[in-house]
Amino acid sequence: MDIVRIGIIGLGNMGTSHASYLYQNKIEGAVIGAFLEERSGRVAELQQHFDAIPFFTDEDAFFHSGLFDAVLIATPHYSHPRLAQKAFANGLHVLCEKPAGVFTSDVREMNEAAAKSGLVFSLMYNQRTKPIYQTLRKLIHDGELGSIRRMNWIITNWYRSQSYYDSSNWRATWAGEGGGVLINQCPHQLDLWGWLLQMEPKRLRGFCSFGKYRDIEVEDEVTTYLEYETGATGVFITTTAEAPGTNRLEVTGTRGKVVIENDELTFWQLETEEPAFNQSYKGGFGAPNSQLIPIEVKEGATDHEGITQNFVNAIRTGEPLLAPGEEGIYGLTLSNAMQLSTWIDDWVSFPLDESLYEKELTKRIQQSQGKNHATETTLDVSGSH
Repeated sequence: MDIVRIGIIGLGNMGTSHASYLYQNKIEGAVIGAFLEERSGRVAELQQHFDAIPFFTDEDAFFHSGLFDAVLIATPHYSHPRLAQKAFANGLHVLCEKPAGVFTSDVREMNEAAAKSGLVFSLMYNQRTKPIYQTLRKLIHDGELGSIRRMNWIITNWYRSQSYYDSSNWRATWAGEGGGVLINQCPHQLDLWGWLLQMEPKRLRGFCSFGKYRDIEVEDEVTTYLEYETGATGVFITTTAEAPGTNRLEVTGTRGKVVIENDELTFWQLETEEPAFNQSYKGGFGAPNSQLIPIEVKEGATDHEGITQNFVNAIRTGEPLLAPGEEGIYGLTLSNAMQLSTWIDDWVSFPLDESLYEKELTKRIQQSQGKNHATETTLDVSGSH
């Protein structure tokens, strides 16, 4: 396929952002084939900016138009699995915005449909394009840190004011999003958590606060402790109400420690692996000597455009996907487990009890009050992660 024609579903903030770089021909081998946007007012607003691109407001007419080979889904969270499955059924490749969905059971069905179709399926996990995380992943999997003992991530630089939440009726509601900071801002970090470690937790204990700092239904502050079969542990902390925020990732192993903060990676490696030092050292007070190891990290993350280019290349040339769509279920499972642990006020073990999670979330969806004071506002997402 020389040119991949992409149909974009959803022209909200992120959908419009994706449409803009595609329209400006920033993705080699791709063009926009058509748009699907159900809000007629939004269509009228955008038609002047995207000259000659067909707009559809009817979903079936869009899918049966034959104007595209792939779709980019940028709609509210609940609709992602259904739209992806409809695309696969129509022989279309799929690139989906994060998160993969809200219910892991829906995402599992989406993954099965993708596998059955044989089509290309990718998720917009653009943080995987960052060389600093790629470097850390290589250090872990090359054994440079030894056996992993602990991973801590403080990710609190997601500051969102009340005006952000009031920009749309679906934001920060159980019925509209199915969660808050975990499912809207943190899917990237939860994806990276599993992508880096390549391990599923044994169990976790989550502590979520709902509407603690903002007039919203969903979680805006989270602290979680995780345990693994290997004995490794983890702590994940996030909020949208802290300024100035912090983004600090720390991974410790038997051979050293890596810290990523302020876009810098620092690697200390032990001269003697900690278990060996402990067995042989007889001096009481003391610790293994370590040295700072210089690590070259390439510059330049390609972010959203990089994931889209990789998706197009996978269709055209078979290039391996950086963010295979099937992997979206891993970070979502962590998110679901953190919420569920708070709701039942207890540990959650893995594999996750999907039916219990769905039961608890459905309760909250049914009780969702929504928002009467929100006004549809277009936000500049150029600075979004």
